[in-house]
Amino acid sequence: MIPTRQSREPGHRRKFLVVVDDTPECDRAVYYAARRAAGTEGGVVMLGVLELEGVSQQWLGVADLMRAEAHEEMEARLAKYVARARQVAGIAPETVIREGALAEAIGAVIREDRDIAILVLAAGTGKEGPGPLVASLAAGHAARFPIPVTIVPGALTDQELDGLA
Repeated sequence: MIPTRQSREPGHRRKFLVVVDDTPECDRAVYYAARRAAGTEGGVVMLGVLELEGVSQQWLGVADLMRAEAHEEMEARLAKYVARARQVAGIAPETVIREGALAEAIGAVIREDRDIAILVLAAGTGKEGPGPLVASLAAGHAARFPIPVTIVPGALTDQELDGLA
């Protein structure tokens, strides 16, 4: 059974979930989610997913070092986008770091925080397709999430996103 979302209940607020990665379009998702959250008195949760396949194959000390470096890099990336959300919308997003498969990590965060009501992604603008995040979730994983998925066109400017958010 899918737990009911709580974002509309007293004492709760709707949260937008953004998956933070190293793609150029990530900024578009963060910008849109931050502006949308600010405009609706909601919140933003930024999720960093560490897909550390192969780390367990390393010697224990090497695996620990690889995991620590990956966490540091993700914390720095999240801090960059938290600053961006504060700059564009005056909000302070929550941050979460998970290890594992992307779709499983997103699903777990959605299940755990019942105030999350919308997953915001941004499509890439290159010839190679919509980007790795949108492509992987469009392959069927997003249909299993109990919330809507908003895909922001990656080519939209800040001003264009302001008109939509």
